[in-house]
Amino acid sequence: MQFNLLSAKEIMKNSLVTGPVSQYREMPGRRRRALKFTRSILISCGVLLSLSACAVGLQASPAEGENFSYAWLKGYARNLATQAYVSHKGELPDNLKHLDWDDYQQLHFKKKAALWRNDDVNFRVELFHLGLYFDTPVQMYELRNGKASPIKYSSAMFDYGKSKVDGKALPKDLGFAGFRMQFHTDWERDVIAFLGASYFRAVGQEMQYGLSARGLAVDTAMDHAEEFPMFTDFWLEHPQNNSDVTTVYALMDSPSVTGAYRFDIQPGAKLKIKVDAAIYPRKTIERLGVAPLTSMYMVGENDRRTDYDWRPEIHDSDGLAMHTGNGEWIWRPLNNPAELRFNAYSDDNPKGFGLLQRDRNFDHYQDDGVFYEKRPSLWIEPTSNWGQGSVQLVEIPTLDETFDNIVAFWNPAQPVAAGQELLFSYNMYWGGIPPEQSPKARVVDTFTGIGGVIGKKRPYYSKRFVVDFAGGSLPMLSKDTDVKAVISVSRGRTEIESARPLHAIDGYRAMFDLVPPDDSTDPINIRLYLEADGQPLSETWLYQWNPPPKDQRQLHNAGHLK
Repeated sequence: MQFNLLSAKEIMKNSLVTGPVSQYREMPGRRRRALKFTRSILISCGVLLSLSACAVGLQASPAEGENFSYAWLKGYARNLATQAYVSHKGELPDNLKHLDWDDYQQLHFKKKAALWRNDDVNFRVELFHLGLYFDTPVQMYELRNGKASPIKYSSAMFDYGKSKVDGKALPKDLGFAGFRMQFHTDWERDVIAFLGASYFRAVGQEMQYGLSARGLAVDTAMDHAEEFPMFTDFWLEHPQNNSDVTTVYALMDSPSVTGAYRFDIQPGAKLKIKVDAAIYPRKTIERLGVAPLTSMYMVGENDRRTDYDWRPEIHDSDGLAMHTGNGEWIWRPLNNPAELRFNAYSDDNPKGFGLLQRDRNFDHYQDDGVFYEKRPSLWIEPTSNWGQGSVQLVEIPTLDETFDNIVAFWNPAQPVAAGQELLFSYNMYWGGIPPEQSPKARVVDTFTGIGGVIGKKRPYYSKRFVVDFAGGSLPMLSKDTDVKAVISVSRGRTEIESARPLHAIDGYRAMFDLVPPDDSTDPINIRLYLEADGQPLSETWLYQWNPPPKDQRQLHNAGHLK
């Protein structure tokens, strides 16, 4: 795997990368087939096409008597990509637009109105009300025996609590903001939810939400505003009796791209989603993000830049894991940098990647409210040939845990132009432990601090790195095995290198100091793995470190040292 780096100055300032304030803040998009949309479509179809031909190509669901299918949806999305984009953002009453967070939380879907509640199936669906950030109506359909029926909004579906919203006064065709599903093992808690742009999230057996996924990312971390494609229509297929799989289809639309998606959702210890995506660009896209993941990293063992909170660690994910096309396993700990970071890890036909929460020890977080140690990991497993490209990682500075500052996705190497059909298939696994892990030793902890020798005066500044490995063949090694830490850096020099047994974890600890070569704060890329007799014993640890400015390189020498 090749590593490419662009500095923050070469990409953008943080203010230009806009993300959701919460997991479910809706981004620009479009929605329903309103009169305004119909008129614009008729104009764009042109006078040479008949009204019937134009209508057939662009209606929201198959005509009466026709069957819905994924093939139909792909054709619809392809046709839509040839038309001018029309936004339906903000098409809702003012009293819903101006709700504050507390008022919006008062809008509850009634359990008794859940879709399939009275059917002998293993799933139920509840709907989200429009309002606050979620101001673009989404159309919902139910599929039975191949036929699509609209799920019509009714104020009777909702309890408005103390919000002062008069549900009966709302439009009959208001639409919804999204939906969530429950599984028969627990009718109270969700297993998956879609809400806001193309965002969705799911849970494994821990039943704890954390990071989010998106259908697609467009121009993330560019020198212009990011675009957030939106799921505008959903088709919910009625589950088969006793089946633990349910299928959801979705239409995506945005100024640059349309898309057709199929999600086969299977709850379990690790919730699995089989995804098929057909993407149709309206125009050239500079940076396309396939299978994008969005998470939060604020404070951890390796990065304590924002260490003013009483909790030792605050993050939904602690690292990016990659299984490359040539079989190498890589672990890249996440950071909360002082400036935006962008990294691209080149690969050919990757076997998998994901944002993981490896540290699952409550004592390391001490948060008995949101339980970061229970946050799910999310593993992406391509099931088709993705070709050449790169796993790209964006780390955005944050001072608050409510901001999702981590994005990872696959970026195809081939240019993306209007008129193409891009097909991607992959499995998603949500849960504490990924379904696939390196058979070699894995990184379990990364610590950083000041370098030097304890009890001796430091003559110059250096950074200490400590990387703990466990698993694989490490517990089987004899005490005479010569284990070495193989370290390489892009700049500077390393010293005080060691690799020694760490019996507390039945593993090994690698340790070294990195001395910056100059006063520059430019990032230094580090690579490390364990070996014995020339054979790798561990996955590869990658790290990126920005040395502090010269005036901040404190040596912290005690007065008694000479």
